[in-house]
Amino acid sequence: MLSTPVVFMIFNRPDLTEQVFQSIAEAKPRVLYVIADGPRASHPADEARCAAARAIIERVNWNCEVVRDYAATNLGCKQRVASGLTAAFDRYERAIVIEDDVLPDATMFEFFDAMLGYYADDQRVMMVSGFNPLGQWKAARQQYHFSCCGSIWGWASWRRAWRFYDVNMSLFSDAELRDRVTDVFGDPEIAAPRIAAYARTHRGEVDTWDFQWSFARALQSGLSVVPSTNLVRNLGFRDDATHTRKPRALMSELPAGEMTFPLRFHSYVAPDREYDRQFTRRMAT
Repeated sequence: MLSTPVVFMIFNRPDLTEQVFQSIAEAKPRVLYVIADGPRASHPADEARCAAARAIIERVNWNCEVVRDYAATNLGCKQRVASGLTAAFDRYERAIVIEDDVLPDATMFEFFDAMLGYYADDQRVMMVSGFNPLGQWKAARQQYHFSCCGSIWGWASWRRAWRFYDVNMSLFSDAELRDRVTDVFGDPEIAAPRIAAYARTHRGEVDTWDFQWSFARALQSGLSVVPSTNLVRNLGFRDDATHTRKPRALMSELPAGEMTFPLRFHSYVAPDREYDRQFTRRMAT
């Protein structure tokens, strides 16, 4: 069984929820913490679809504590995810986080569990990611590397890191701090799209929670562990998605590989700038 709690974020897509739930069931976490937003008043079909997605959680048939953090009304992506994750990390020292459209390879859970243990007290490392948009990166010589970017399509972290999260990005108003964040990324090509996304988020132009998490990590010079082989598939490129409605062949068709064991842990913690450049270019296509 998986000792690390799994946080599962669902909404109104029972077909995707079913697929990802099956992958979680195979890992058999001892704790399953489910965050669900409520139906939107302007979408009559939401009530039934949200109920169908939540019903899937009732199929847990292994020895597992299930915590249901269900919103009665719709809070929106930004507030629902932010409040849910904050409550989860208040409760647990570490957690694996999976959304309803992120289908992980079975080996991702063991990889996350190992990384969360090995880097538990290393303040330089703030997140472990399962998604590698390049498919593979130097996989012949290593099993993972460090990035200033990192993706939330399947990720894990610690309470010690999440405590820096601010859904309102209050510190973005400080011009000097914005300059320091730019310096953290080490290359204008990497920094410019990130700063632009932070600015849109800070202005409230996008209903999201994840750029705030990226900003929080950057403010602390925090690094992400990224697997050298991509470990997830994103199933959510379709019309009912919140942020991935437009098909992107490089992202939506990228297959999930698997992690090899035993893991060989690094004797250093330093970002791979070339990976971050390639990551930035790939995510822009």
